[in-house]
Amino acid sequence: MKKIIILIPVYNDWQSLEKLVEDINLKVKNINCTFSIFVINDGSTEEHDDKRFSTEEIKVEVISLLKNVGHARSIATGLKYIYDKEDFDYVIPMDGDGEDRPDEITKFIESTDYYVDKAIVGERIKRSEGSIFTFFYVVHKFLTYFFTGKSIKFGNFTCLPKSVVKKFIIEKSSWNSFSGSLVKIEKSFGSIKSTRGKRYFGPSKMSFLNLVKHSLSIISVFKFNVIVRSILFFVIYFAIINKNISLITIFPLFLLIIFLFIIFNLSNRENIKEFDASLSNIGDVRPVSYTHLRAHET
Repeated sequence: MKKIIILIPVYNDWQSLEKLVEDINLKVKNINCTFSIFVINDGSTEEHDDKRFSTEEIKVEVISLLKNVGHARSIATGLKYIYDKEDFDYVIPMDGDGEDRPDEITKFIESTDYYVDKAIVGERIKRSEGSIFTFFYVVHKFLTYFFTGKSIKFGNFTCLPKSVVKKFIIEKSSWNSFSGSLVKIEKSFGSIKSTRGKRYFGPSKMSFLNLVKHSLSIISVFKFNVIVRSILFFVIYFAIINKNISLITIFPLFLLIIFLFIIFNLSNRENIKEFDASLSNIGDVRPVSYTHLRAHET
């Protein structure tokens, strides 16, 4: 029987997590696998009650980080902890707000029989966000492809065999970007078609600035591709404007320089020493199970 661990990073969004755990429990109880849920509490500042995440069928553990490290790094820490401490066959990282839909877990599990020992990604074919977010997402995909040559149509919602997790936790770019690192270490993927769900409750806890940072961090994983393509752009563009140089025509080159500065600054986040030491940021690992809670209450 396959052993599946579902990894969920959370920052203050406890109400959504409660609903997500409940939905996961309903969706996977008829699947012939052993499931566990590991919640990475990324230094949340809001109070929560672990009892609200308990299920009778699935083991739930809450791993609390001493300080907030961000979405990508909390997932990386979780994967490192699971690889070092747990017995598993696959890990499924997913967002805790409902946008990664629990009913698609079944498709991942079914695909493991076909994509043997391969990472399986949730290829996004439809989004539920508004027009403004969709516009910026299209811009993100365009910039990523233009500067890196990589078409990345997935996020955290994936199914990773143990062999891929092993490679992921020794790759320094994993400390910077989840999807970028996965594309870097794996030449090919399996995939399922994934439709983004709607958030269970309230607005996203991630600010617009952090979304931009997340997008540019993916690009920064492939900084050498960015250098080559930027030089080509500079040469071609300069050849076009050579006879018509002005403040207006050189403005795009100025923006490119700023862009490159940001990309190289973000690439400095790829710190393997910090990643190797990430488990030292774990303050508490607390099992939340039906049996545990009954014993506690009595």
